[in-house]
Amino acid sequence: MDPVWTTTVLLVPCVVVLTAGLFYLYSTVVGLLSKTSVRNKVVVITDALSGLGKVCADVFHKGGARLILCGKSWEKLEELEDDLANASDPTLTFPSKLVLLDFGDMDSLPDVISEILECYGCLDIVILNSSLKVKAPAQTVSLEMDKLLMDNNYFGPATLAKGLLPSMICRRTGHLLLVNSIQGKLAMPFRTAYSASKHAVQAFFDSLRSEVEEYGISVSTINHTFISASIEEAETPSKSICSLLYSKKPLGVTPEEAATEIVKTLSNKRKEVLIAPSLPKMAVYARSFFPNVFFAVMAAGVKHAEASENM
Repeated sequence: MDPVWTTTVLLVPCVVVLTAGLFYLYSTVVGLLSKTSVRNKVVVITDALSGLGKVCADVFHKGGARLILCGKSWEKLEELEDDLANASDPTLTFPSKLVLLDFGDMDSLPDVISEILECYGCLDIVILNSSLKVKAPAQTVSLEMDKLLMDNNYFGPATLAKGLLPSMICRRTGHLLLVNSIQGKLAMPFRTAYSASKHAVQAFFDSLRSEVEEYGISVSTINHTFISASIEEAETPSKSICSLLYSKKPLGVTPEEAATEIVKTLSNKRKEVLIAPSLPKMAVYARSFFPNVFFAVMAAGVKHAEASENM
């Protein structure tokens, strides 16, 4: 047998095993860093009552974080607090602080900001995961609904971030993490106001990132396609072209997957993360480099959907 061929045959398995070993070691190290990235940190979750918020609360609580859980319902916040306490070792965790927060009530935000700062006197991580959605033709959405969407998805998170920033700047540390939709990157039909609010908040935190970097403050954005509660709750997929870019399953992510990505992002301080399969990612790139093609595909998708409904 040719010596070169023999060497190649023996070398390939060794390279494969070595590569697999390096990947395993890397994933192990990342996992360990992720578990310790929130220990003893003061973490604010703006919507702890959502599916993602509850999963994050559970992960961070068990990881030893000092949680400040925010939501619109005091009763549900208390239920979540009890669930977290019952599912963990009290000698290794901290009791959660509860704060009522409704971005739809902008007048209450100054008091909310003061209350959050009073919980521990400082904060390390703010997870902005609140969101309000609406799907309808633009001409049917009222101005009041437009304003409500902007308050919940843009003005609320931006106002809260600006109110909490002075505390982070004084301590020269902190991490703001925005959980945003992929529609902060590209707009879809029948979601005009929602897409506008997501574009606005994306731009705000992209601009803010460079402003606060000198103070040691990190700003991260995570853009996802759709966060689904469970596989059982997934809708039957539509046949329209637009639905392929923005469907619950299989293009969506579970709260557990999103929470894992959040923990990794807090650990490695990545500035921007896109959680999406290949097709939605291609759509984002197509919007940037081939806008006319993208617009034509979106228009064709709307026509196809209308034709399907009329059949």
